Amino acid sequence: MELDVPLPAYPKEGALVPFPTDASAARVFLDGGTLMVGADRIVRYALVVRAGGGAENVTFEGLRCATGERRVYAYGRRTPEGGTWVPARTSNWTPIRDQRTNRYYFEFWRDLFCDGARTETREEILRNAPQGGRKRVDAIPTD
Repeated sequence: MELDVPLPAYPKEGALVPFPTDASAARVFLDGGTLMVGADRIVRYALVVRAGGGAENVTFEGLRCATGERRVYAYGRRTPEGGTWVPARTSNWTPIRDQRTNRYYFEFWRDLFCDGARTETREEILRNAPQGGRKRVDAIPTD
């Protein structure tokens, strides 16, 4: 059963953790201050995606390792005081796919938040995010 979690404080620049990805020309950041792993094993986080031209998208999301799905809870809106959240009108769980658009979600699932169906700890996620996730071994074993 999914926990009912209140919206966190709006992301602060000093708490942003870069997530390097070759899948997007935009820069991707997780807000370390909002990142949490719930008792329901859902990773919740504020995501900041900045395009080269300066446009910025801010969302508060959840990712469920066991099913490989993600969900947007709220959208960020910058204000003179910092920012505020607007709850998503529709907030459904959607499957994560390995596709070109927004591929960083697939990378979050495969390399950062999850180890198979197991959910990583908050500490593991924060430690591995700046290097693009866990080091994976893709080598084929030989005799």
